Amino acid sequence: MLSIGSVQLDVPIVQAALAGYSDAAMRLIARRHGAPYALTEVLLDKLIVEPGKIRRRALAFAEEDRPLGGQLMGSAPQQFAEAAVQMVASGFDVVDLNFACPVRKVLGRCRGGYLLSDPPPAIDILRRVRGALPPDFPVTLKMRRGMDDSAASVRHFFRIIDAAFELGLAAVTVHGRTVRQRYIGPSDWSFLRRVKQHVGDRIILGSGDLFSAEDVVRMLAETGVDGVTLARGCIGNPWIFRDARALLTGQPLPAPPTVAEQGRVIRTHYELSVAAHGENRAPRLMRKFGIKYSELHPYSGRVREAFVASRDRNDWLRVLAEWYDPQRDWPPPRRKTAPGDLVAAGAKE
Repeated sequence: MLSIGSVQLDVPIVQAALAGYSDAAMRLIARRHGAPYALTEVLLDKLIVEPGKIRRRALAFAEEDRPLGGQLMGSAPQQFAEAAVQMVASGFDVVDLNFACPVRKVLGRCRGGYLLSDPPPAIDILRRVRGALPPDFPVTLKMRRGMDDSAASVRHFFRIIDAAFELGLAAVTVHGRTVRQRYIGPSDWSFLRRVKQHVGDRIILGSGDLFSAEDVVRMLAETGVDGVTLARGCIGNPWIFRDARALLTGQPLPAPPTVAEQGRVIRTHYELSVAAHGENRAPRLMRKFGIKYSELHPYSGRVREAFVASRDRNDWLRVLAEWYDPQRDWPPPRRKTAPGDLVAAGAKE
């Protein structure tokens, strides 16, 4: 069990906010494979406070997609707070504040991970958002372990996280890399353990280098964090939620999804994307998902090429018919254990 304020989860697993990925279609696929809670793609505060089609689209979601956290990013404290109010009014169950994004353009606009280098405005944002919302409404924070590896960066991190809990935030997610690292090098799980020991019984979610159900169990055991957020490891692999749920509830690890099962899920994901984005946009938006799904296929290279070449619905249907034919006798599927590290089902893992 995991409690994020009033939000109760039966397993301590979260689908992370993933820019360009965690749209309604991906979240619903994750839900149907065992994710008890998910976060939206990051929403820019200035787009949420301005009435119009963009705001309506950003704040719309289905009842099946709950409990749902809306991740918010910006740099102006008052605008941040105003956007949070709009998110609560739209029915989100949690407001999550992004102090972690390492993208250069974001940092240049004093958003995301930049805020870890400047505690006063970061803490002002926390104070304004928390003060603008009902006292019992859950507000959470996403951080990296600092801007860089300097001692000053570590001090800034702990100053901000201490302020977050003092102000009444419900939980903090910590990614074990610095902002400067982006996604290069390993996530420092020892830092997650240090953070959890520092905050005591406050809720910490760990993030970074979670690419299998075994990784989920290992992070919880090695660091003592209260839960995990799955990010890159669940793109094109929603079965990781099913697998992690099984291990955490004392069940054996399920077999990797067959090629036929992969095809059924990809088709459903495609149709959900059409419903969310329209027939014209869905094929383009789904191409990056197809590339990630292909990594589990026994002929991943050729399937990847087929998805890359797809342009419209007919192309997608051809790829599924050719490469996910349920009547064909396929070799064993593959199980992803780390980036670029795939093994055949039944092989020693």
